[in-house]
Amino acid sequence: MSLPPSHEKMVTVLSIDGGGIRGIIPGTSLAFLESKLQELDGENARLADYFDVIAGTSTGGLVTAMITAPDKDNRPLYAAKDIVNFYLEHCPKIFPQKSSGLTAVVQNLIEALSGPKYDGKYLHSLVRRLLGETCLDKMLTNVVIPSFDIKLLQPTIFTTHNVRSIYQKNPLISDVCISTSAAPTYLPPHQFEVRDKKLGTSKVYNLIDGGVCANNPVRHAFIEV
Repeated sequence: MSLPPSHEKMVTVLSIDGGGIRGIIPGTSLAFLESKLQELDGENARLADYFDVIAGTSTGGLVTAMITAPDKDNRPLYAAKDIVNFYLEHCPKIFPQKSSGLTAVVQNLIEALSGPKYDGKYLHSLVRRLLGETCLDKMLTNVVIPSFDIKLLQPTIFTTHNVRSIYQKNPLISDVCISTSAAPTYLPPHQFEVRDKKLGTSKVYNLIDGGVCANNPVRHAFIEV
């Protein structure tokens, strides 16, 4: 893990907005950028090698984790070129489309009044499987991922800087991704607990989509550096 970027040198920041299935758009842009970096530095070059901070909200938070979480060789879990295919493969299962017609309209109305449109089970299992037991402090570069606490009614910003001094803000990166992607009316809020084994304390989070407070997370990224 690199040290926090110095205020005395240029800081490179990559900021990825939210937008659900529109994650395909930044995915395409990031694939192009990474391909140009590979032309300069070889096919093993990855975006995490070039940015001091990568920030992402909602679907952008998931992309951030994909390109900064370590694999078994301590290299980024995903190359940028794989992001679009990831969305094309999994989004139809995360947001399954129901049949059309009057019956479907009535069913959608009932569901809208009773809770989120999708149960999030596929997304949760997918993220858990991909990211496993990896915690926030293991990211390959500094990351910033916003969410919003619906009990405290305030933003909760997860950063790799904070985890060095505040263990309770060092959750599983899978919990962070599920939280920042929990778009109101579409996916359920996400509750999880982080325990400090040394102090015997814990903190409970009740979070929804980071887009509620910071759909463009670049400002929070610069505050952190």
